[in-house]
Amino acid sequence: MLELQRITKRFGDYTAVDDLSFKVPPGQIFGLLGANGAGKTTTFRMLLGLLRPNEGTITWKGEAIPLSKIGYLPEERGLYPKIRVDEQLVFLAELRGMRRKDAKASLDEWLDFFQIPQYKTMRVEQLSKGNQQKIQFISSVLHKPDLLILDEPFSGLDPVNVEQLKGAVRHLSSSGTTIVFSSHRMDHVEELCEYLAILDKGRPVVAGYLPDIKDSYGKANVLLTTDADASEWQHLPGILSVSQEAEGYKLQVASKGDADAILRQLVTSGARVERFMWEQLSLNDIFIEEVGKHYEP
Repeated sequence: MLELQRITKRFGDYTAVDDLSFKVPPGQIFGLLGANGAGKTTTFRMLLGLLRPNEGTITWKGEAIPLSKIGYLPEERGLYPKIRVDEQLVFLAELRGMRRKDAKASLDEWLDFFQIPQYKTMRVEQLSKGNQQKIQFISSVLHKPDLLILDEPFSGLDPVNVEQLKGAVRHLSSSGTTIVFSSHRMDHVEELCEYLAILDKGRPVVAGYLPDIKDSYGKANVLLTTDADASEWQHLPGILSVSQEAEGYKLQVASKGDADAILRQLVTSGARVERFMWEQLSLNDIFIEEVGKHYEP
């Protein structure tokens, strides 16, 4: 298990990470979220041993994390553009203690997984941005790490490549790899993660099991399509906000009970209701509520 206990990191008078704790068991995909400057990358650098926390401890299975057991995909990609794919990836795996023969076999497996075996002997600069990112991802997992850290892994990818990379993440998780990743795409996090933490100015403002987090918010969204003019119902009790969408309106309401009352009022008034769909707040809604109110671009 990866465990962070009350981690704090300061740079002079500035506190980048403030009293952060979480646990990630084997095979779990954990989302570490936050606005720019929230402390995500600093946390990753502490996990990698590039920075030491001023306070707190980071352990893997109760001990210090051996670098050879970690895979890391940084937000800023760093492959050598003029060196062949196979040469540099095998070399990087050897630096982490993998035998050359095993590294070559692992490389072939991953190239086949992404359906790009033809790029094995090409220079990185000859590949498209999406394929370069696949190669960068392979470089972070080639040595079969127990812990994988992904910093914005889907950034800049087209939908097809995003789905391929999601498949790779799920495959690793099902094989027992512990994964911690950050992303500004809340839909990706919601799809892949059951557990997460949201940082705001280095402090966790939301943390835990995603279904429990959603349940803790009494608010809900309602998707509404009706022939009644918004002026007739938008000020009803329980409606917190109204936004117009292509197929009608999106309402944020204080509770599911308020949603039921709004529906009864519309029907009683004789309005035609074509769609009335209740749903929990999305992770994006929760992120905006917890972080957006303090956000400074």
